[in-house]
Amino acid sequence: MADYIKWIRSKVAHEQIFLNYCVALIRNSEGKILMQRRGDNHLWSFVGGCMELGEDFETALRREIFEETGTTAVKIVRQLGVYTWKDVLYPNGDKVQSIDIVYICELTAPLDVSYIDEETLELRWVDLKTLSLPLFISGHKQVIRDYLAQEEGYVY
Repeated sequence: MADYIKWIRSKVAHEQIFLNYCVALIRNSEGKILMQRRGDNHLWSFVGGCMELGEDFETALRREIFEETGTTAVKIVRQLGVYTWKDVLYPNGDKVQSIDIVYICELTAPLDVSYIDEETLELRWVDLKTLSLPLFISGHKQVIRDYLAQEEGYVY
């Protein structure tokens, strides 16, 4: 079912619901990770989004990467982990307990970081060891710690 969120919100309005998200830590050859400044709240997040009914994780991940970056040139390396954030509040008042399936990905072709649309105000390569951008999901700090620990043996 396309546009699952609109359909479910038509039933429950802004009440808290579970939503499944596929999230990409897209890294470049320098080890930096792609971050997206969101159109809804102007905060930063990893590329990714909500699954639609009928999608598997990787199909949803590839769709979201394309929607938010304009590229299909991505290789899924492996799953980093599964996380849940209990009290996510969107600017429009929607409440969510998110379940994030996080993947490490790499580009297979150059990415145009000047890509923008209503969901993506800016794309930026960042060093997660020195990240100072304001994050939409504060719990993503745990994702960063896990990524650095697993990929680089770095203690955050």
